[in-house]
Amino acid sequence: MTVGTQMQQAIAGIQSAAATMKTFALETQDQNAKKDFQQISQNLENALQTLQQRQKYIETQEPQFKQQ
Repeated sequence: MTVGTQMQQAIAGIQSAAATMKTFALETQDQNAKKDFQQISQNLENALQTLQQRQKYIETQEPQFKQQ
């Protein structure tokens, strides 16, 4: 498995986790839990941006890793 493939899998996993946290935040009535889920979602979104930037860098440095 290439670095590009692994990075894409990591990005997809984080996107899924962030979406799940957003869903939990919408579905819960507990305001403390809602706040926690929203914060976790934001943290995951920040991590996602970092990984996406890293993926772009990898693709410019190593074109063979570019996703088709």
